[in-house]
Amino acid sequence: MSADLDWFKSSYSSGQGGECLEVARTPTTIHLRDSKTPTPTVQVTPTTWTAFLNTLR
Repeated sequence: MSADLDWFKSSYSSGQGGECLEVARTPTTIHLRDSKTPTPTVQVTPTTWTAFLNTLR
């Protein structure tokens, strides 16, 4: 399933490699993965993802 998702890199990721977080969104799930190792992924609900992001602000 993760191959069918539209993945994008974090705006904080550089083109030099290293630590790159990729995210793919669906209406019911936010998928997260390390760009260097595309599997496995972490999956959370949009509500959980929003709560996490709010703690970073």
